[in-house]
Amino acid sequence: MPTRGVVYVHSTPLAVCSHVEWAIARVLAAPVNLEWTAQPVDPGARRAECGWTGRPGTGAELAAALRQWPMIRFEVTEEPSPGVDGERFMYVPGRGLFRATVGAAGDIQLGEDRLRGLMAAARAPEALAHALDKALGTAWDAELEPYRYAGDGAPVTLLTRVG
Repeated sequence: MPTRGVVYVHSTPLAVCSHVEWAIARVLAAPVNLEWTAQPVDPGARRAECGWTGRPGTGAELAAALRQWPMIRFEVTEEPSPGVDGERFMYVPGRGLFRATVGAAGDIQLGEDRLRGLMAAARAPEALAHALDKALGTAWDAELEPYRYAGDGAPVTLLTRVG
């Protein structure tokens, strides 16, 4: 049963655009030609986004392929499919890759065992709040939010994984 998702390349140097397309094309086994636009938050950088369809796990493969370039900012989402949780990946230079399970509405889901572990390890309410922020990827969201906002109204390319 196929699933779908979106790749958001929030910021990449112009010289890396074709490499990003090739990386996505390798994962999807289909040619990719994204519509790149200027990223106003990062002068000289470009941004693009594309919807994709493929088998479950494609989102993780796309994130792994894109993290080869430590200077780009990106997000990859994968919707839940029958028997498989959805995923969200965020990458910020200097911070690295964040991965989370997401529900049908796109919200990050924290499992019972993870929550119990965070509560058990927290020595004070502030420590629990910090651990929850980290588990929810708050720092990644905060760094990416200006780039997301700058992309409102930008063109989207739709891609399908072959095979």
